[in-house]
Amino acid sequence: MVAGEFLQEQHVLPDSAPEGNTDEDSGYKELSNGSVHITLDPKVLEQELPPPDEKEAMLPAEQRSDALETRLYWRRFAVLAVFSLYSLVNAFQWIQYSIITNIFMDYYGVTSIAIDWLSVVYMVAYVPLIFPATWLLDKKGLRVTALLGAGLNALGAWVKCASVGPGLFWVTMTAQIICSVAQVFILGLPSRIASVWFGPREVSTACAFAVLGNQLGVAIGFLLPPVLVPNTADDKDLMGHNISIMFYGTAAVSTLLFLLTIFVIKDRPPLPPSKAQAVLSTGPAEDYSYKKSIINLFRNKPFILLLISYGIMTGSFYSVSTLLNQMIITHYKGEELNTGRIGLTLVVAGMFGSILCGIWLDRTKTYKLTTLIVYVLSFIGMVVFTFTLNVHLLVIFFTAGVLGFFMTGYLPIGFEFGVEITYPESEGTSSGLLNAFAQVFGIIFTLIQGKLTTDYNPLSGNIFLCAWILLGIVLTALIKSDLKRHDVNVGNINKAQAVPTELPSDKASSDVKMESSGLPHETTI
Repeated sequence: MVAGEFLQEQHVLPDSAPEGNTDEDSGYKELSNGSVHITLDPKVLEQELPPPDEKEAMLPAEQRSDALETRLYWRRFAVLAVFSLYSLVNAFQWIQYSIITNIFMDYYGVTSIAIDWLSVVYMVAYVPLIFPATWLLDKKGLRVTALLGAGLNALGAWVKCASVGPGLFWVTMTAQIICSVAQVFILGLPSRIASVWFGPREVSTACAFAVLGNQLGVAIGFLLPPVLVPNTADDKDLMGHNISIMFYGTAAVSTLLFLLTIFVIKDRPPLPPSKAQAVLSTGPAEDYSYKKSIINLFRNKPFILLLISYGIMTGSFYSVSTLLNQMIITHYKGEELNTGRIGLTLVVAGMFGSILCGIWLDRTKTYKLTTLIVYVLSFIGMVVFTFTLNVHLLVIFFTAGVLGFFMTGYLPIGFEFGVEITYPESEGTSSGLLNAFAQVFGIIFTLIQGKLTTDYNPLSGNIFLCAWILLGIVLTALIKSDLKRHDVNVGNINKAQAVPTELPSDKASSDVKMESSGLPHETTI
């Protein structure tokens, strides 16, 4: 509509012209010669045009983006805190045996391999159960999944209380299997909680804090068991009493956190926290297919590369954490307490790395660059740790801190990078697959490195890990960075999704223009 209203046009072909040759008719006849005359009513030009409706002038994607209502709720911090705490307890129960391997070997009368399996079982249980767990998360939501994780975690802790006795290793293994099943419903939630409850400027930091709980649990698992259960090889009764104190304390805390989970954690807030979540929530639920989502993820080449590289890095961390006691005790006899402190240093440094990387990603959105830099620095840290292991305990404290800062700090980066390159697929599914690959590599690395450490020396096992981390650097460099979720949050919906950008009327008018483009046009007012 240009400077007024057009009078009704009649495209009259020459052979169907009305009788009588008026000026207007001759004007229409000139269409056959390629000219189009448009006649305007002079009175219309003097009229003031009504203001156009802004929504009509907008593309559908723009209308959709502006119409999406978002809001942040204070409850999100309570949800994050409760999840992080029961994730902490689950991680504590994973590592509480390995850090004092020699003490549990003596108490239960088993080999080091048997104690290693108390850690490895966490990884073994995760792999077959990840698919039903992520299906449950997608179908039943965050609350049901969180309740299962916290409830099984508490149940496993209470079963451990019944395993205090030299001949009850099978009971403690059963309890650890229950805790490992609980872990399946825990590890995939950080990205889901961050995406569903937190805004685009805080989502990576929130994910880092959610992962932080698990890391803090590992740190406490390194610190407390050597303090609570000192090596009293001459007094098995006292050793059993100390073990029971650790088990009962864990059970009480995990039960309290299960009750808090019931009252605090909800599936999602009333209104979504970001445009990316709002766009997903407006889609019809019946269109979602879990099977199709899995297929889409495995067809995503950048995500496949991330799966392997994430599995290598996280699997290496699991292996180092599980075998740290054996590596240190080989060179420094009777240093169980300092071994726990070194493990604490490793994880606490990683906690700071996680938070700093999360804040950095929220500010810059440089996911691939940050991932690659952290990977390279982790490799350097692993090499230094490997070749200084027999120098001095103080040196190990420093090298373990550097290694932990980058290696553990990588965990939330991998989660968030995976969500970005796979959007709009479910965060729980992508995170679950990343964790599944981490468990697979963790099992392989722990068993092989443990064998190399036992049969040869810790140096051989660590060099084995260094070679794999170097391969991970190459794979990370090959990942194509496509930040789909970020594109939606900044309003670039068309790039991130296949959203039509033309109204039907726009398409029709463009078709008319194409058909008549062969004619020269003349417009007269």
